[in-house]
Formats: sequence, structure tokens, C-alpha cells
Amino acid sequence: MFRGFYTVASGMIAQQRKTEILSNNLSNANTPGFKADQTSMRAFPEMLLQRIDNQQLPIKTEGMVTSSKPLNVGLNTGVYLQEAAPSFLQGDLQQTDQNTDFAVVDHEGNGTSFFTVQHPEGEFRYTRNGNFTLDHQGNLVTSSGLYVMDTNGDKITLNNNDFDVLSDGTILQNNVEVASLRISYTENPLLLKKEGDGLYSTLENELPFTKDGYTISQGYIEGANVDEGRTMTDMLTAYRSFEANQKVLQAYDTSMDKAVNEIGRVN
Repeated sequence: MFRGFYTVASGMIAQQRKTEILSNNLSNANTPGFKADQTSMRAFPEMLLQRIDNQQLPIKTEGMVTSSKPLNVGLNTGVYLQEAAPSFLQGDLQQTDQNTDFAVVDHEGNGTSFFTVQHPEGEFRYTRNGNFTLDHQGNLVTSSGLYVMDTNGDKITLNNNDFDVLSDGTILQNNVEVASLRISYTENPLLLKKEGDGLYSTLENELPFTKDGYTISQGYIEGANVDEGRTMTDMLTAYRSFEANQKVLQAYDTSMDKAVNEIGRVN
């Protein structure tokens, strides 16, 4: 009985966490460069049921010994949400016609590329959100004020919004090259640590930058890769699973109430 309480409770907790992650995905459906989190659930290790038998010892005293035989039947003890990992599928391009908006488009089979920005602590961070602007000093910055880096690891400073960006990230102003976007690359983006505001960080070394395997589109931003219809469906499924577990929990609670207050009553 008590094992049933724990099993049902673990299912409710897992479905609640899944609903929270799906809600976050849906709320960021209009956030440029947002990568939706995907969840995976895993069952706790199963318990192998055994039958307990009493066997007579082959001695004159005819003693008894208890033994057990496996029934080859498993009993699951619950489920948990193992991890939530972002999906790095390319989002749709959205035209903005703003010179400071960029979208990085990965070539098929070439890993994932990121814009490189500078964290206030001086370390590099990586983002797919190319919704940039110029600050009052002419530096190219993100919407939260982080500096966009060039291939030398320096800030990109421009005179005004009148500039062009080539497909390889080279920035031209008055037909003169002034900087080149530092596009960092990784073959396995799942090794990155997801932070807030669409930023990612590495657990160890910085990502290398490259001039190949991608195309920069000026005047566009990459939209979120959230499938709103599927996300809503998954949220309803998770909610119904939570309700089903809740009803089972109520049934266990009713049975326990009868066992305590009725079955054990002394007349």
C-alpha cells in the first residue's frame, strides 16, 4: 500500500515538471533564437518478485528452512524526469529589414553555430538570438547589453546603422571591412550549459570559431523552434496523466482510511 503512494507521487512530480518545461517552451514561442527543451522520463529500477517457500531439511530432525524462488515478474517502483535537453533544430527565418538583426543558418550536417558575446565577468557566452542593436558608443550589443565579439575577441564598434554583413560574417562599412563576426561552432551542442536570456556556456574550454559551415543573413532573425500545436497537445497529455495519478492517490487514501478506521475496529 505504502509503495503505491510513492509510485503515484513520483508520477505526479514527473508530470508536474514536464508541464512546467512545456509551459516555458510555449511562453518563449516568440523569442528569437529560442531552443525548446525536450524531456525524457525514466522508470526507477524494477524489483524482482520472489516466492517464499518452506522446504524440509534432509535430516532426521526434519527441520524446516525458508527459501525463495524468482517469479520472473518485475514490479516498477515509480518514474522520474531524467533530464531536459534543448533541441537545436533550425528555427524559421523572420524578415525584419533591420541592419542590426542577423540570423545564422547552419549548413546541413555541419553541427551548430552560435554568435559569440561577452559576459559581464569577461567570459564568452553563445547565443542563436541575433536581435542586436548599437549602444550609445556604437558597440554592437545584444538586447540585454552584452557585447558581440569579433574574430579577435574584441567588441565590434560601428559609426552608424549603415553597414553590410556578408554571408561569412564579414562586416563592411563604406565598402571597407571593419570587423568579422565571431561565429563559434560545436558538433555536439548538448554539451553546452543552458543559461537564461538565450545564452549558453561551455563546461570547459571555449568553443572554436569558424568561417565555414554556416551563412549569415542580415535583416533576418531566427525564430524559436517551438511547435506550438504539439506543445499544447503534450501539455494536455501531461495534465491528464497528472489527474489520473491524482485519482489513484485518492483511491489509495480511501483504502488506507478504511483499513485504519473500519477493518481494525473492535466491536
